[in-house]
Amino acid sequence: MIEKHIPVLLNEVIETLEIKPDGIYVDLTLGRAGHSQEILKRLDKGKLICFDKDIEAIKESNEKLAKINSNYILIKSDFRFVSEELNKIGVNKVDGFLADLGVSSPQLDDAKRGFSYSQNTELDMRMDLDNPLNAKDIINSYSEDQIARILYENADVKLAKLIAKAIVANRPINTSFELNELLKNILPAKVVREKNPSKAVFQALRIAVNDELNSLNDLLSQVAPLLNKNGKLAIITFHSKEDAIVKNYFQKLNYHDPKLNKLPVQVDKQWKQKIIFPQEEEAKENRRARSAKLRVITKLY
Repeated sequence: MIEKHIPVLLNEVIETLEIKPDGIYVDLTLGRAGHSQEILKRLDKGKLICFDKDIEAIKESNEKLAKINSNYILIKSDFRFVSEELNKIGVNKVDGFLADLGVSSPQLDDAKRGFSYSQNTELDMRMDLDNPLNAKDIINSYSEDQIARILYENADVKLAKLIAKAIVANRPINTSFELNELLKNILPAKVVREKNPSKAVFQALRIAVNDELNSLNDLLSQVAPLLNKNGKLAIITFHSKEDAIVKNYFQKLNYHDPKLNKLPVQVDKQWKQKIIFPQEEEAKENRRARSAKLRVITKLY
């Protein structure tokens, strides 16, 4: 049973973007159009441009958005190609970007997509079904060192080397429950009791399959020049690795030489940033919101 997708921090996102009816906005992670629908409702002469790698998400979202108005464009692409794709449609400046990172609830809940460790399914985890690499490929063909690196670098998995060694020794591993069982059998009982090890292992594999952290870095290297004055970049993160990348990028944009503070001049910052957390009520109602952070940066000039 696929649950209804509840967009995280919806009110905060809409309020933060300060949507202008004639503005151009880019939803870099369309998903099931939870955020996009609310943005589109506020556009008159403006345009909403939506990216997603998942063709199923695009098809389903198109039906929802078409009921609101026609001021939108759907692009099947990884957001790492944002400049190239916007250039194709003649867009070189925008008023706001939104990225809701990670896997969507419908992807998690759809057993055939192979993202969830709570359903017995083939290990897949591809957001883009055209991607030739899936989680089963990594588990069954990557070296012990490669797997250990993926586990540690993508999700700080405890005992990553032990897990990688056991994976290689117990191949083939084709389903989520086979991997779950292996983790339970090889890890100390205390580790398993403290926190389900499958959560971090599956997250690490998913990030590797979809090259998520590299894609995020590629995106961030492009967006600043694309923003108009008072334009906003809003990014929702869910785990420490992606949040660190966004945080560091925002800090780098705002960096100025401390020596300038000693001069008798006013140092104007070009960017203003803030961080927003879910309200307690939302965190209770939507488990996906519990680990969410909304980082927003505004281009002042």
